[in-house]
Amino acid sequence: MATAAAGAAAAAAGGGVGAAPGGSVPPPPPSGGPVRGPVLTPENMNPAVRRVEYAVRGPIVTRALQLERELRQGVPKPFTEVIKANIGDAHAMGQRPVTFLRQVTALCLYPELVTDPAIPEDAKERARRLLLACAGQSAGAYSASPGIELVRQDVARFLQRRDGVAANPEDIFLATGASDAIVSILKLLVWGSGRSRTGVLVPIPQYPLYSAAIAELEAAQVGYFLEEEKCWGLDLAELRRALAEGRQRCHPRVLCVINPGNPTGQVQSRECIEDVIKFAFEEKLFLMADEVYQDNVYAEGSAFHSFKKVLFEMGPPYSEVVELASFHSVSKGFMGECGFRSGFVEVVNMDPEVKQQLSKLVSVKLCPPVPGQILLDTVVNPPQPGEPSYELFMKEKQAILKTLAHKAQLTQKIFNQTPGIHCNPVQGAMYSFPRMDLPPRAVATAKAEGQAPDMFFCMKLLEETGICVVPGSGFGQREGTFHFRMTILPPTEKLQVLLEKLSSFYTKFVKEFS
Repeated sequence: MATAAAGAAAAAAGGGVGAAPGGSVPPPPPSGGPVRGPVLTPENMNPAVRRVEYAVRGPIVTRALQLERELRQGVPKPFTEVIKANIGDAHAMGQRPVTFLRQVTALCLYPELVTDPAIPEDAKERARRLLLACAGQSAGAYSASPGIELVRQDVARFLQRRDGVAANPEDIFLATGASDAIVSILKLLVWGSGRSRTGVLVPIPQYPLYSAAIAELEAAQVGYFLEEEKCWGLDLAELRRALAEGRQRCHPRVLCVINPGNPTGQVQSRECIEDVIKFAFEEKLFLMADEVYQDNVYAEGSAFHSFKKVLFEMGPPYSEVVELASFHSVSKGFMGECGFRSGFVEVVNMDPEVKQQLSKLVSVKLCPPVPGQILLDTVVNPPQPGEPSYELFMKEKQAILKTLAHKAQLTQKIFNQTPGIHCNPVQGAMYSFPRMDLPPRAVATAKAEGQAPDMFFCMKLLEETGICVVPGSGFGQREGTFHFRMTILPPTEKLQVLLEKLSSFYTKFVKEFS
């Protein structure tokens, strides 16, 4: 700030920022001299950034946005709207906000609403409590870098209710969405070079945040394949294979698990989680559990089990030494509040000195957005039975989850009625990840055009129907298989039309390239 102020003072004095001593402006270079090129060029920029790819907002989404602009400009298309089924953004797909969450947040942002008789008293009480915890009693002030202390305490109580295990607010760090927390933990874990550089075991298919962060941090990605034939199950033998392969080229130190799965929609059994914890213990791996879809479980017989809960139920020696970072977010679940960018990480069995370094790392960003922290508090500290807002809150929450469960079944049913498309049950999360058979001629045409075959299919689908889905190659898949990821979030009527149009297009595509 001082440097900026000094520059402004110099400018006011007539010198301008970068003025020569004495306030005089340096003369321009003589005409005919060498032309100054840019300092930063594609050739000398950070090569790690060039390796970063993020499929869910990649080239196909760029084209979808162009098509939307063309439609607004009146350019004729064989469709009337672009349906962006590429990303899990519930409110963009028409989901209505949960009333209590927005009431408390609105009260904190505009406290004068406390006089509005239409807002229930329990929402007003929550807002007063949260504002008292904010510096200057304002949501516009910075918070402590790990987050507002009161909110971290409420998160700890939420975790204790969920897991039956005590949680310490000092082990909880609020973040700008779970994504930000995941990258922070990876930053702590990455070191070394060559064969000693950190390897990170990630599921394939994986959420592209992981591959992007690993590339940016110049770590090594070690993929372990989920078993599509077993409803995207996690197989220990495959984990061991991947670990052995990884040790030939790097030093695997981290094991990432996404449960419920993204993009695959599976829900891991308690037995599977226990096996993974034993594996991490035996192989001395740091566990990262991405659990942001923990509210999104639909399949009969499936249930969410947190890694922390299972870890502590297993007891010593596992509960005493296995290092775990688990992540949650307000962007998913029944909330769908992606735009507030709020989430948290809880660390378990982390070395105290390393935890201090994590505190330092998050302090560089000052603090997560305070409105997001406030909304997070309403999620972990919802209305209780007997409070004025409880009945409406539960009605809205249950309606959202019931509708998602119905859409999960609808998606699986329609895709599996289409010859050549194979869709596992969507047990949880917000996506389906169907496999599709592509004719050899389509594969050859795609390769001749320099495209992955499933990208070729998805781009054709977008151009002819306006449906935007993400090719499986952006998430990783077994060689010779082709998939796409599609969110189940559109309203039921629109989702049914989307599924039928997509299935019809696939049938036409296969016929064209047969």
